[in-house]
This record gives sequence, structure tokens and C-alpha cells, in this order.
Amino acid sequence: MDWWTVVLFGRIFLGISMMTPGRDPSKPRREEAAEPFTEPFTEPLSSDRPGGSRRTDGNRGQALQVFKEIRRFPEIDSTNSYLVVEARRGAPEGMVVVADHQRMGRGRIERSWVAPRGSSLLLSVLMRPSFGAELVHLCSMVVGLAALDACRLVAGVEAKLKWPNDLLVADRKVAGVLAEAVFADGPAGGMADGFAGGMAVVVGLGLNVNWRGHEGLMVSLDGAATALDREVGHAIDREQLLHCFLESLEDRYGALSSRGGRRSQAREYRTSCGTIGARVRVDINGEQLVGAAVDVTLEGHLLVDTGTCTKTVVAGDVAHLRPLER
Repeated sequence: MDWWTVVLFGRIFLGISMMTPGRDPSKPRREEAAEPFTEPFTEPLSSDRPGGSRRTDGNRGQALQVFKEIRRFPEIDSTNSYLVVEARRGAPEGMVVVADHQRMGRGRIERSWVAPRGSSLLLSVLMRPSFGAELVHLCSMVVGLAALDACRLVAGVEAKLKWPNDLLVADRKVAGVLAEAVFADGPAGGMADGFAGGMAVVVGLGLNVNWRGHEGLMVSLDGAATALDREVGHAIDREQLLHCFLESLEDRYGALSSRGGRRSQAREYRTSCGTIGARVRVDINGEQLVGAAVDVTLEGHLLVDTGTCTKTVVAGDVAHLRPLER
């Protein structure tokens, strides 16, 4: 059986990687090594808060039922790439991969994700949703919302979502989300049929947590990035952040099993999306669209009012415009 990997942009397929004819499907592609450089270990992330305070399994708010198998690595190529391979092998829903460092971290549109060792929360989760391909973008939506919850509850930082998959604090990026769908029986009978035949969704999160001592890298990003410790003035415990994130994700992902729950999560996404109400520039295949972002549809599309009409943006690179750029 052939497996296809689709990188999701909201609900849009940015690129499809297909196995070439004659290739042994049991062997992963070269850039997605089946085995990490190091074996997974069971120790939690190092406590980053002075004094070593950290919530442990014994005093978490709830016992995890879905996202409870956590594989931890001090170093790995990419948490998403590792989990994509595990999904092809039939790994169960709920597997979580966490790393202290990624050698080949990936962002959207083939961009790299750079983070100093031990500075960030780098993880991927495996989902096997029951709904169809037209709603797969909801998986990345709930990951973004759960990350907002963790930032607020653990660090006291109020972040906003930027369509479709970034977290911003005062217009500076603190986290990004990358979703990839893995499905069997390529889309010969139609993309939706391919998904229904055996879909898994891997959603990765890169959250800048403790970047003290790495200000030079932050400056090199032209002031476009920030980290939680920079916002609050002290280190944040990454293990506590991880558990809070997973607890919230468990509730939010569970809500996606019903139509009412899906609509509720989509409404909350719109409420938490800082892109709505902002003046934006959208780059679409070399062309630019400028206007006011007015809404995000249930299908994950961005609606932009250009002044003469409302455009539906299915995929594109969005920039929030500052006053002088308007």
C-alpha cells in the first residue's frame, strides 16, 4: 500500500510527496529517517524555572486519556518527520514526540525552524480524526488554541493567533504550527477518498520558551520573534507548559468529534485570531492582495475586504500591516 504525505496550509495541500514506482514502501524517504539519532528517553524536560518548580504527573489537573504516550528525544531531525514515519507504520492516535533540539526543524512553505538547544517546546502529536478531509484544518486550529491556553495559564502571556497557524505576542512570533496529513491509497479516486481510506494527521508545534542568552539570534530575526521568558522576565518551566498544552488539547480535540464541538472550536479560533480586524497583505503565487481581514470561515478560509469586494483566501502568506504600511 502506498502512503502519501500532504503538508496542510489551513485545509490546503501545499505539497504532496509520493512514493516513486518500484520503491520499497517499507523504507522511509531519506529525509524522514525512521529512527532518530538517539533513542527516546523517559526523563521530563529539564526544569527551567529557578528553584526547579514543575507540575508532575501526580498533581496535573487531569489524567490524559489520548495524548499519553510521550516519546522524548534530546535531539532528532524533526519531530514531525519522525511521527509521519510512525503514522505510516500504524502508530496509534495520541502519540506525542518531544525533543530538546531539532537538527532539521521545518516550518510552513519549506521554511526551516531554528531554535537553540533546550530553549523551546518542540513537539508533534498524532491524530486520526473521524471527519473528512474538508475539516482537517481543525486539527491545527485546536493545537493553536491549546498553545494559547498553555501560554496564558503557565506563563501569564496573552498571545493571539495569526491566520492560519502562528502565535503572536504584540505582533512578534512566539510559536508556529505545521500540520501534515498522511493517508493511504493515493488520490487516484479523488483526494477525499484517499483521506477516508486511512488518514492520519501529524501536527507540530514550535514554541519559543526560554531564549535568555540567545538575544543575538532574536535580533537577527529583525524583531519579528519573541519568547515567553522575554515577555515575563523570568524562565518558564517547559515540562509544566507541555502538560498544560496536552491537557487543553485533549479537551479541544475531543470536542471535534461532534458537529457542535467543531463549530464551537471554530468560533473560538475566530475570537482568538488577531488577523481578523487587521489590515493585511496576502502574497498569493506572486500576486499581492491588500485589505481588511474580516473573518475566517468554518472551512478555514480567510475573508479579506479589499474595499471593492470581499476575497476568499484559501492559501497565501499573510502579513499584518503596521500603520505606515497601510
